[in-house]
Amino acid sequence: MTGTLAPEAPHRAIEGGTDVEAEKQATPSVMKALQLLDAFRGAGPTLGVSEIARRAGVPKSTAFRLLTHLEQGGYVERIGRDYCLGRHLFELGNSVPICRPRGLRDVAAPHLGQLLVRTQRLVNLAVLEGTEVVYLEKIHGQDPLQVASTVGGRMPASCSALGKAMLAFNGRDAIRAVLEGGLVRRTRYSVADPARFLQELSRVHAEGVAYDREEIQLGLVCVAAPVLGPDGRAVAAVSASGPATRFNPATVVAEVRRTADAIARDYRG
Repeated sequence: MTGTLAPEAPHRAIEGGTDVEAEKQATPSVMKALQLLDAFRGAGPTLGVSEIARRAGVPKSTAFRLLTHLEQGGYVERIGRDYCLGRHLFELGNSVPICRPRGLRDVAAPHLGQLLVRTQRLVNLAVLEGTEVVYLEKIHGQDPLQVASTVGGRMPASCSALGKAMLAFNGRDAIRAVLEGGLVRRTRYSVADPARFLQELSRVHAEGVAYDREEIQLGLVCVAAPVLGPDGRAVAAVSASGPATRFNPATVVAEVRRTADAIARDYRG
């Protein structure tokens, strides 16, 4: 044979380089698209392009282009000139492990219903994520009080009974993160002094229940108990809330504890 074959290595290198460059170009777009979706957090049901771009910190032209792709994928929906989150996200959200059959939310549901019947108060289930609580379930009682929390929403852990119930059973690192981030003051009753906050967490750990006395919202009081895993750490927390003028949270401590223990037992099983 007189001819020679051209080496393939340079070709592979070019292909690899092309793939790397394509990935570098795609990554920022993916992150920006996720930022657009995150812009709806804590917002109203619909947002205009300008507001979405402002919240996401991207140019309006970029927001409009990426929103077109997200709309095609069913991740957002267009209502007139505004956008809202699409139902495809609802499907995905309910596919996460805590929402699937025998997941935490599913296991807790019957126990939360029984707690509602026994207390006739607003009942919540939440998990701890960083320095915030994320609400997994919220069942209204008969009180007309409007509460700022929503399913899927977040609240500062330091001034919520749910958050304090979990922090007291989640170790020093979780508490340190809250203190380093600064204690949030949502009302004049929110605890802002680190020493007092640590004393309260010590009491919560000893008694197994935490209180919120108008710290998240004026006029709202709450008692919460941790849902403990096999290692003694809190995987979630349960609470009962009501108006400060008509509800003494100490009267339902036993019921809240019993509910948290029942959820823990079934979830481990």
